[in-house]
Amino acid sequence: MTVLEEPMAVFTFCAATCGAVFWVSGQSWAKGFFRIVPSIALLYYLPTFASSLGFIPSNSAAYDWMRDYLLPFSLFILMITTDIPAVLRIGPRALIMMLLGTAGVVVGGPISLLLFSQWLPPDAWKGLAALSGSWIGGGGNFAALKEAVGAPDDIIGPIIIVDTVVAYTWMGVLLFLANYQTVIDRWNNASVEVLEDLNRRLKAFQETQVGTIQLSDVLMVLAIGFGGAVGCQFLSSRIHDATHLGLMEVAPSVASIFSPFTWLVILISSLGIALSFTPLHRIERAGASKLGYAALYLFLTSIGAKADLAGILAAPVLLLVGIVWLAIHVAFLLIGARLLRAPFFLVAVGSQANIAGAASAPIVAAAYYEAMAPVGLLMGVLGYLVGNYAGLFCALLLRLVA
Repeated sequence: MTVLEEPMAVFTFCAATCGAVFWVSGQSWAKGFFRIVPSIALLYYLPTFASSLGFIPSNSAAYDWMRDYLLPFSLFILMITTDIPAVLRIGPRALIMMLLGTAGVVVGGPISLLLFSQWLPPDAWKGLAALSGSWIGGGGNFAALKEAVGAPDDIIGPIIIVDTVVAYTWMGVLLFLANYQTVIDRWNNASVEVLEDLNRRLKAFQETQVGTIQLSDVLMVLAIGFGGAVGCQFLSSRIHDATHLGLMEVAPSVASIFSPFTWLVILISSLGIALSFTPLHRIERAGASKLGYAALYLFLTSIGAKADLAGILAAPVLLLVGIVWLAIHVAFLLIGARLLRAPFFLVAVGSQANIAGAASAPIVAAAYYEAMAPVGLLMGVLGYLVGNYAGLFCALLLRLVA
């Protein structure tokens, strides 16, 4: 039994956590602490500890509402207010780093299974194949690979624990490391000029566009953001219903990827990019991106609340498999960053876009560079597109070493 059960009470706790963290981070006496621990990391960890200690639940209708409406609202607003041509100046390094992360997942799975196979059941490779789909794009690809290899339900339960514990813990590490990216980039002799220039341009655009904000401006941003979110929710469900049966007949594995949520992310991204070239781009004058980031950070608290620390003890061998697998994935990214002199930002966002997908990659991107959430979203969408095919190849390799 948790202390707070009612969804509105849980939402209030999440909102209060955001407000308290950002208020404290702005106080002069707390500057030293926040130079070590990023404020965004606290937005993740405080709800994690609160749910693990039984103060708030690890599952709540409030979290579902934030995922279904706050997340689309924030992504839609942030895409509309982004200078897309400027974002594309990052160049091919972002794509290469993303694909290196994918390669690390594909190679890391079979190696991890080979190391621990004597302590695992014979069907473990099928569960790990499903996990490879989740770690290259998200839940839609997890479902696709589960069905493709026929993973039994008794192995899927522990695999979900591994996915949750390892992926959420890694996200927390990435958020924590945001304060140390300058040190890491200096050690790696990384070329950060393009990223820093882009971040300055995006921030400068946001700051110069904001004028005296009227109540009508705020209401307009809310109307556009939630209108887009609800409209895309409606359309994504209809598109899924209209295409699912046809896709199941001709390409069942592909059909499993395109869940309503996958369609939602694709629609939000596409419509947001298109509208960024229209006069709606000017809603930044009403401080639209500030509302977008506020919604994104509220959603982050719900991700933290779902991270169950008790799950660490539930499947120890599979957890070790997951940790070794993740380490190989990270090694691919770090080696690539060394060879390409890529900033740690691309390591972090490329990893998060693979391991967790488009829902949380923008949060990690914003932790490193305040105005760069759209880059995380675009890399996460790429993860959706390549996840099923890379996951099927990983499943083949897992079967060969099982």
